[in-house]
Amino acid sequence: MIPMPEGQRVLIAAPFGRDAQSVAQLLEHAGHETMICADLRELGARIDVQTGAVLLTQEALVGNMAALNEALEQQPPWSDVPFVLLIAASAGRSGWAEAARLQFLELATNCVILERPIGKGSLTSAVASALRLRRKQFEMRDRLVELRESDRRFKAITNSVDQMIWTTLPDGLHDYFNDRWYEFTGMAPGTTDGDGWSAVFHPDDRERAWQRWRASLATGQPYEIEYRLRHHSGTYRWVLGRAQAQRDEEGHIVRWFGTCTEIQDLVEAREVLSRSREELEQLVAARTAALEAEMASRSEVEAALRQSQKMEAVGQLTGGIAHDFNNMLAGVIAGLDLIKLRIDSGRFDDVERFMEASIASAQRAASLTARLLAFSRKQSLDARPLDINALVVSLEDLFRRTLTESIRLRVVPGKNLSLVVADSNQLESALLNLAINARDAMPQGGELTVETSMVELDQAHVAAEPDMQAGRYVAIAVSDTGVGISEDMLEKVFEPFYTTKPIGQGTGLGLSMIYGFARQSGGRVRIHSQPGQGTTVSLHLPANDAASLEQTPSAVGWVREGKGQSVLLIEDDPSVRMMVRELLNELQYEVHEAPNADAALPILTSNRTIDLMLSDVGLPGMNGRQLAEIARRHRPALPILFLTGYAESAAHRPDFLGNGMAMMTKPFSLETLAGKIDEMIASATSEHSAPAI
Repeated sequence: MIPMPEGQRVLIAAPFGRDAQSVAQLLEHAGHETMICADLRELGARIDVQTGAVLLTQEALVGNMAALNEALEQQPPWSDVPFVLLIAASAGRSGWAEAARLQFLELATNCVILERPIGKGSLTSAVASALRLRRKQFEMRDRLVELRESDRRFKAITNSVDQMIWTTLPDGLHDYFNDRWYEFTGMAPGTTDGDGWSAVFHPDDRERAWQRWRASLATGQPYEIEYRLRHHSGTYRWVLGRAQAQRDEEGHIVRWFGTCTEIQDLVEAREVLSRSREELEQLVAARTAALEAEMASRSEVEAALRQSQKMEAVGQLTGGIAHDFNNMLAGVIAGLDLIKLRIDSGRFDDVERFMEASIASAQRAASLTARLLAFSRKQSLDARPLDINALVVSLEDLFRRTLTESIRLRVVPGKNLSLVVADSNQLESALLNLAINARDAMPQGGELTVETSMVELDQAHVAAEPDMQAGRYVAIAVSDTGVGISEDMLEKVFEPFYTTKPIGQGTGLGLSMIYGFARQSGGRVRIHSQPGQGTTVSLHLPANDAASLEQTPSAVGWVREGKGQSVLLIEDDPSVRMMVRELLNELQYEVHEAPNADAALPILTSNRTIDLMLSDVGLPGMNGRQLAEIARRHRPALPILFLTGYAESAAHRPDFLGNGMAMMTKPFSLETLAGKIDEMIASATSEHSAPAI
């Protein structure tokens, strides 16, 4: 027996005559499932997850409401069963009926009252509205379950980091500590929330730490200080406390995220260095004797060294991902807090928006988790048959947006490629990571080549890879003409946490993630490089002619219309030019287009009416800003809107934008572009009339 869907049944309590049967017949004719209840006691017993709405008449309110009250009180926090109450007109109400109605409304807070007589259409419409509201409640329940699971995963990630992590409200009162904090301090969970954390400060450091914290709260500047915390052993140990403010779009602080790192060994080392030479010599002599004794147990020393290297690697990882992780945690915690506040206050507006923001943050965290697991080959892969050529070609636009304009991109699909079985998302991430590495290796420009091919690997080629089998493989090679990698660094590039980038620009997980993904997919990754000549990274994935592929259609947005104004569009990318042209045509603009500055000049110097010039900055030959100077000589009041993927670099040039000019950064939504065009044309029309020359 198939269970009835949740929230679809309408309970009916109308004891007078054939009212209940008549209402049930009307609602069933409208397609609703109904159940008639004899009285309030039965009504309370029938309320369950199948209940979508309750319709009752004034006559049904006679009797004890205890059973109904108990059923409503047992609802979970997200549930508020909607009621539709049919009452007599005010002139026909008796005293007992009015008293019963008021008593009922104290129980049923989600109630719509309709006066009889009432038309069939109005009644069915009211019930349909109540059922829609009930369905929203079930949707909200499901989303809350998802958010709680996301929050659980976030806390699991936080507690997997070997560092004390905490957060505070804008006023500086703490509301979260991870498990490392409680393990270090030995305090019971929750006892250090608010300002309770000051209890674990060393008495001599407490006031100094609070002064620095109050200064950060007042100015919004980062918090950083060394102080002593009481260890669970009862001793005080030195830690380095750091915190950064999280701000909203208007610049207001919404939360603080901080860490505590134990630096007891570092402080002791500094104290040693500050002592007198004589004390230092004594310590050196004592240490020398201790080292001589330790030489007898070399295995213990080596174990300690390995542990030290492991902790150093974890510390390097923590520093690389702390900022991004704190932002993700902010999105989830803030979203859940707002949802809870709205539910507690009985308001459900904007709840879905808060849910979407929290889920987006959770998805970013899931991506980070996958990267952390990839190098260890323990990630969960969604392996499916893939057409490598189709995947690489689909990423071409993304590659171009990732690269600078000084880097040429070549995509060379191989012929007669077999399918592979791999996780498309992980493979796309790996290729994009390689493209970013190649871009960073070519600061002065160069060429990036992405090439696919079939290769045959015999037993000799796979002998060093115990999990690989000899046979046919699909190869994806990503090559650059950049600075290359020296031989000593080449031996370390696949090690987790190793990076050649400046601090804060990488975690060192990129290539190790790619290595883990390739090995987990039954393949391998190889790197060849020479300093000054460039680098090639090749992925080999097992060939597997297994299945057909699916395609997913894309969605198109809608924007407002123009009023027949004339727009000159200059864009060298044919796809972008085509899409913008079609948008402008749909908006009732007259469009003149050109692929470069040379093609645009005859239009600008002609007698055609041009209401706005829309130009890419990075045009071949004469760039967009140079073209704008010439355009203004002929049309001084012409509004000019620049499109660029590098607005930041343009903004640093002196007086890059003149009067009547604006700039938008790629990528942008079509709706945003249409709004900006409408705004600029309207502004120019109200102030000037651009004469055609």
